[in-house]
Amino acid sequence: MQKPMSSNTRKIEIPRHDHFIEIEYEWINREAKDAPLLIFLHEGLGSISMWRDWPQHVCKQLQCRGLVYSRYGYGNSTPRHPDDIRTNEYLHQEARHDLPNLLKALNLQHERPYLYGHSDGGSIALLYAAMYPDRVRGIAVAAPHIFVEDITLEGIKKAREVYETTELKARLGRHHLQPESVFMSWNDTWLKPEFKNWNIESYVKLIRCPILAIQGKDDEYGTLEQIYGIQRLASQTKTLVLADCGHSPHREQSDAVIAGLKKLFAQRGS
Repeated sequence: MQKPMSSNTRKIEIPRHDHFIEIEYEWINREAKDAPLLIFLHEGLGSISMWRDWPQHVCKQLQCRGLVYSRYGYGNSTPRHPDDIRTNEYLHQEARHDLPNLLKALNLQHERPYLYGHSDGGSIALLYAAMYPDRVRGIAVAAPHIFVEDITLEGIKKAREVYETTELKARLGRHHLQPESVFMSWNDTWLKPEFKNWNIESYVKLIRCPILAIQGKDDEYGTLEQIYGIQRLASQTKTLVLADCGHSPHREQSDAVIAGLKKLFAQRGS
C-alpha cells in the first residue's frame, strides 16, 4: 500500500541490475543553483521521513541545497523483492551503482556534492568518495562502520529483541512500505557469520577529499576506533567526538554536528 508522501517528495526511476526501481527523493532549496549541494544518506533503518526536519534545518544554517532520498527497499522507494537477498557487498552496491544512477537520473552527474552519511549511510559515503574521488567535494560521516566490532553485533542482536517484543515494527511502519523487510534485511545481513569479516579499510585509504568523522562516546553500535581508524587511514580526516551522545549525533547533538559541517564547508576550495 502506498504511504502518504510530503508534497515536496517525488519519485524517479533508476536502473538496478536488469530492471528499474523507483527511488523517492526530496529537494531542499533547489532554486539556489549556485549554492553547494549536500546529499543525505540515511541509516540502516532510515528513510526520508525518519530524518524529520533536520536536513531542512541544516541547509538553512549552511545556506546550501539539499537532496534527501530513501534507498531501495526503504520508505516509499520500491520495496525489496523477497528473492533479492542482500550480499555482504550491499553497501558497495549503493555506492558504486545506486547513488551514481540516482544522480544521473536527476542530471546531477557533473556536480561535486558534499555527503552526510549516518551509520550505514556513513559507510556508503566513504565507499563513494573512494570509488569516485573526482565526484565529491567533502564528506561527513556520523557513526560510520569501517569494520565489524563485537559491540556492533551485540547492539544488532538487542535491536532484534526490541523488534520482537515492542512496538518497533509499528513505528517503522509509519516510515516504510514494508517494515518487516527493512528490519530483517538489515538485521539478518549483519548477523550472518560471514559478515563479521566485512571491512572497508582498504577503500578509506583511497579517499582524497576532506572528511569529518563524527561519533558519540556512548554509541551502542561502535567504539571510537571506527572514526580514529578513518583518521589513521586518511590523514585529512577531522574527528568530532561527542559526549553524552549515542548512535544518532544529528538528533542528540545537532548544534555540534552543524558546527562541524560549517568547518567542512569552509574548506570549499579543496
